[in-house]
Amino acid sequence: MLTRRNVSLALLAVVVLVLGMVLLTRAQEQKSDVTGTWKWSQEGPGGQIEFTLKLKQDGEKLTGTITGFNGEESPIEDGKVKDGTISFKVTRDFGGRPFVTTYTGKVSGGTLKGKSETVFTMEFEAKRNP
Repeated sequence: MLTRRNVSLALLAVVVLVLGMVLLTRAQEQKSDVTGTWKWSQEGPGGQIEFTLKLKQDGEKLTGTITGFNGEESPIEDGKVKDGTISFKVTRDFGGRPFVTTYTGKVSGGTLKGKSETVFTMEFEAKRNP
C-alpha cells in the first residue's frame, strides 16, 4: 500500500540520486577538461612576455596554439593530457633555425602550473580565462 510517507521517501531518494549524479559529472568534467584559454606572463630577454595558450581537449589528445614571443601564434605538437597533466611541444623559427620547446604542466581548478624547456627551463603559472 502506498502511503504518503513512502511516496515522500521515494521522491526524496530520486532527488538525492539525481543531484549526486549532476554534481559528480560536473566535478569530473572540471577536473579533467583543460579546454580553454590560459594566460600568464614571464620575464624574457626584452622584458615581460605575455603568453596565451588556447587548448582543445579531445579525450587524451590535445591541440591548440600558443602566442608569446614576438606575438606570434604557434601550433602545439604532440599534445597529450591525462589525469589533469598536459604535455606538448612547440617548434619556433629563430633566424632560420628551428627551436623546440617542451611544455609540461598540471591543472588544478583554474590554474595550470608547469614548466617550459628549451635551452633553459622556466616555470610558469597560467590562469584559465573565462
